[in-house]
This record gives sequence, C-alpha cells and structure tokens, in this order.
Amino acid sequence: MEELSDREAVIQRLRDVGLRVTGPRLEVLTVLASAGHLDVEAIAAAARERLGTLTSQAVYEMLRHFQETGLVTKFDRPGLPAVFEVSGTPHQHALCVRCGRVENVDAPAPKPPRGALPGWRTSDAEIVFKGLCPDCAAG
Repeated sequence: MEELSDREAVIQRLRDVGLRVTGPRLEVLTVLASAGHLDVEAIAAAARERLGTLTSQAVYEMLRHFQETGLVTKFDRPGLPAVFEVSGTPHQHALCVRCGRVENVDAPAPKPPRGALPGWRTSDAEIVFKGLCPDCAAG
C-alpha cells in the first residue's frame, strides 16, 4: 500500500475504500499515518489539537469503519488498550512487556509445521516478540 505521507494521499485512500471524506476522518487517519501504534485516547487527543472537539466515541466509530474497509489494523496488548496503525505491508510486532510500546518487525508470517493442523486452511499467522524496549532495558 502507498504511504500516507500527505493529506492528499489520505483523502484518496478514504475515497478508494468508499468512505466519505470528512474533517474528523481525515484528521484521525492523518494522525495514524504520521505516528502509528496509537491507542484511541492518543488518537483523539492528537486530532482534537487541530479540530477543537472530537469525542473518543467518535474515534472508536471511525476506527471500526477503517478496520472494516482495511484502512487500519488493530493490535491488542494484554492488560493495556489496543493500538491501531495504518494497514500496509504484512509484518509482525514487538511488544515491550513493561511500557507497552509496539514496534513493527519486518518478517513474514510463519507457516504451520506440516501436519500440525490437519484439516485446517490457515490464512494468516502472527508472531509477537515480547521483551523490553530499548528505553525500558536502559532504565
């Protein structure tokens, strides 16, 4: 997928998936495109800086629509709020078990060992590397 590096690209991406371009949608997707791996409250706070008002509930709804259309993906962090990122090249994630930081890992999804899942037709797999991020490891 093309990088969403400017507002015109974000507008086009919204149109490509059939979503009407609104100020709040544009702002939320722009925030995610520039930062990535943000929870709902961080997205709402960043978008509010430019819009003035935006409820967390509205952000939840937008993210649901973005997920349904494939614009964004959600990463669940055990015990912490989920984070969202703009969909792109398939990748894995690294999760800091202390602070909850999430980083992309450029690695393909693994295939199950031959015979490990008889009768299954798997479509995807995900690996999460868990440990301490550089900041937590240094502290």
